[in-house]
Amino acid sequence: MIADHHIIALKALVDANGSTTEKHDLEPFVTEWRDKFIGKTQLMLSPKTTDEVAAIIKYCSTHQITVVPQGGNTGLVGGSTPGINGADEILINLRRMTSVHNVNAEDYSVTVDAGCTVSMIHEAAIASDRLFPLSLASEGSCTAGGVASTNAGGVHVIRYGTTRALVLGVEAVLPDGSIIDALTPLRKDNTGYALAQLMIGAEGTLGIITKVCFKLYPSEKKRSTAWLALPDANSALKLLSMARDITGDQVSVFELMCRPALDFAFNHIPDLRDPISDIYPWYVLLECASSDAASDINIKVQTLLEAALEQNLIVDGAIALSEQQRELFWHTRESLSEAQKHEGGSIKHDISVPVSTIPKFIEAATNAIHAKYPDARVTPFGHMGDGNLHFNVMQPANQAKADFLSHWEDMNRLVHDVVIEFGGSISAEHGIGILKKDELSRTKPSANLAAMRAIKHALDPKNIMNPRVLFSD
Repeated sequence: MIADHHIIALKALVDANGSTTEKHDLEPFVTEWRDKFIGKTQLMLSPKTTDEVAAIIKYCSTHQITVVPQGGNTGLVGGSTPGINGADEILINLRRMTSVHNVNAEDYSVTVDAGCTVSMIHEAAIASDRLFPLSLASEGSCTAGGVASTNAGGVHVIRYGTTRALVLGVEAVLPDGSIIDALTPLRKDNTGYALAQLMIGAEGTLGIITKVCFKLYPSEKKRSTAWLALPDANSALKLLSMARDITGDQVSVFELMCRPALDFAFNHIPDLRDPISDIYPWYVLLECASSDAASDINIKVQTLLEAALEQNLIVDGAIALSEQQRELFWHTRESLSEAQKHEGGSIKHDISVPVSTIPKFIEAATNAIHAKYPDARVTPFGHMGDGNLHFNVMQPANQAKADFLSHWEDMNRLVHDVVIEFGGSISAEHGIGILKKDELSRTKPSANLAAMRAIKHALDPKNIMNPRVLFSD
């Protein structure tokens, strides 16, 4: 238990609306989105300024009180859930730090507080006729600090890169309460260690990001969106290469979906309808875009589809002829994760492999699963354009959910072994958190882990910042 006098002292560091100890108020913030992790905390602090964050962390460092940072609480690996397994930790939620400090259209940059949602950043960019390309299903809730801390990806990584590629600079509070100012729009700064990049993907283990400067891009003035049916995953790989060549590398989205995953969506999500009447084994959502309003991108996509049909890479398809039809395509894709909740238990794998190996990986990982769990329903889908698949496995219809989910660790090991064999990563965009830390220890080279631990110890020798994340005890 954290002593009452510490609770009183910490509450005094924020205003009257900046803290809560009420169990009812805390419940949404200590429960992970999928309900897989449910924690506890005696105190949640919601500071409004960087100085308040620094004062909180300095006090916690002095008294060795463990801290868990949290943004929008949309994580899927338990990394921002305090008090799991009974640990005594305070929660610092940055939801009140929501200022957009600067949008510089000429510099193609935007500087925001860590609590700004991705949707808020989109709106700020649009107001200046610019594009912030990070696009996630949770963008109405996930925050700037959260996506930076987890190096989030989304659907546009193929063209614009992960969050790491979009961050120019950060301001962050270190575990001793000091503030590092690497908040800059500079594209070039060769003055030693890239401290901003060190904070990205660290999952709050090295400090708390309080502000972020992101890159912006020219707004997309013209788009062409297609829903395509394919005979096999290998055809998708060839189609991706052809699409990049023919469009002049203007592919913004290339999402691969298997038919079973789509069936779940059509069965469980209201108002969805299949864009193509016949049934095929694989589908791709393709979107190409240009910042030129007079672009011939539609003609390029039509040329691409004609060439793909001639080579039997696609067997059917539909091009969105209106924004309403485009939104239908996107709604279908974005419903896949939600639909799985209604279908039963799902053991999830957020993995990446080299793009060129995706078809072979799908075959090898599916075979590995079916060799031990022949009735399991393998439902891969995801961002094929950047090599990231959600290789999810659904419970068999004849098996109880709890029994199926009891095999989570064993099934993870089966899939992750294939991932490593293909030179991939066991976490492509959701992070490690608590969920995958044992697998990280098992699969990451020992020298890499030792270097990571050395950095953690150097910046956080008292181990107060999110200590149960990333590393196994």
